[in-house]
Amino acid sequence: MTPKSETASSCEFGRRMRAQFGLKLFGIPCFMALFFLGYIQILKHAFLPVTVMPLTAIDRLIPYQTYAWFLYISLWVYVQLPLCLIDCRRELVRYGATAAGVSLVGFVFFIFWPTAVPITAVDATDSLLAGIRTIDTTGNSCPSLHVAFAVFTAVWIERFLGKIRISVLIRLINFGWCLGIIYSTLATKQHVVLDACAGAGLGLVGASIQACLGETHRGQPAVAPTSPGLAQIRPAARKL
Repeated sequence: MTPKSETASSCEFGRRMRAQFGLKLFGIPCFMALFFLGYIQILKHAFLPVTVMPLTAIDRLIPYQTYAWFLYISLWVYVQLPLCLIDCRRELVRYGATAAGVSLVGFVFFIFWPTAVPITAVDATDSLLAGIRTIDTTGNSCPSLHVAFAVFTAVWIERFLGKIRISVLIRLINFGWCLGIIYSTLATKQHVVLDACAGAGLGLVGASIQACLGETHRGQPAVAPTSPGLAQIRPAARKL
């Protein structure tokens, strides 16, 4: 990538982050607040018997790792990236609606099939994990919404980066970040492998639906311009 193209890319990223700023400033905190309100309520009030998820050989192989909490918490930065890059109000609403759908599917599982990760010896010996368990208990285990949103985000970013033909390195960083978050759910003992697999499947389904909705919108015939000025706008200037 030449210095000139790097400057152009930086300007484009800056423009996208500023676009629809009011909606992003108001919508993102509201969505997060509603998500956590629903998540915590379901977590604290299980109406059906809780199923303890079984451990696999991979779960036993991966030890508890304190540093993995940095990757685990980084999800809340990672999921903001698509919202920062979307510059169209309709696309923002469509993305938010699909993300809400992923959350609701997870909540339905949590309500009608409550699950939890097994308690390990680490829960009693690690002060950090013990403190976190007082807020985020072992429940709401399967599917892992942490993994679901990591995959959902990674797929959207990959599609976006593919369209602007950015360097392979950036695309590898995107997938590496996603894989790191998935690994962190196992290394922090917040989830087991079966949770992660179910969450990845949910994230892929959500990302596929979101992509189909975007393609359907782009496939609709354009409305004829009402003025000569609009007719002169080049197709390349339309928003993604």
